Amino acid sequence: MLLKEIESFLEEDLGQEDYEDIVPFTACKAEITVKEDGILAGLAEVEQIFDYFSVHYSTEFEDGNRIKSGDTILTVSGAGARILKAERLVLNFLGRMSGIATLTNELVNEVRAVNEHVRVAGTRKTTPGFRKYEKKAIAIGGGDPHRFGLYEAVIIKDNHIKLMGLEHAIKRANEKISFTRKIEVEVESIEEALRAAELNVDIIMLDNMTASEVKECVRLLSERGLRDGLILEASGGINGGNIKAFASTGVDVVSVGLITHSAKSLGFSLNVVE
Repeated sequence: MLLKEIESFLEEDLGQEDYEDIVPFTACKAEITVKEDGILAGLAEVEQIFDYFSVHYSTEFEDGNRIKSGDTILTVSGAGARILKAERLVLNFLGRMSGIATLTNELVNEVRAVNEHVRVAGTRKTTPGFRKYEKKAIAIGGGDPHRFGLYEAVIIKDNHIKLMGLEHAIKRANEKISFTRKIEVEVESIEEALRAAELNVDIIMLDNMTASEVKECVRLLSERGLRDGLILEASGGINGGNIKAFASTGVDVVSVGLITHSAKSLGFSLNVVE
């Protein structure tokens, strides 16, 4: 985490208040405990925040560890005013990132039960200003963060196709971008998928299609000799209740927006013990 990021997060929470004039600058010890089972994420960021405040900490855990309700994640010691200034920020990081990592891990385990080679990926449906931490939490949970931003790959979506047409959009992308970047096309029907596969793209996203439609699409692409070298991604409406069905269709990736936009934060608390 950059220094300016820490200070920006703290300014949002603390404003211009000199908290050390309100809370005693008394040496104390506190513990951060978790209230729910899950996957730990955000610990590295929390340690940097405590370093910023010159608060000492110790822990037996690492990001990615499985944790259970009641575990003491960190013990911290230092000036009480500084520990309490950091409290909400560190709990927010732990809660948000661990919640995403936990949900991601649950979905990854569901997929591995039917096909260990299929990746569970995130999307750009993230919190503005917090994307890199949410993407990191996905990776900690065993998922694939997908592209970080528009610049990492070209995805030709439905609105691009409406503006330019499928063939012209793919032609422009191939003419304008470097060979080092992949071209992905979002399609919503089997017919569009077959057309896109014939037009020199790297990835086809099968969006808002049923699992049976996706399976039939994979079959037809294979039958027509278009499957080899092509990455197939299923997306849209995928959740814990249907992810196994999509993972069984023959695609390479299932992307799931809910692992960031709907992940429930894991519960943590900080309590002074001395």
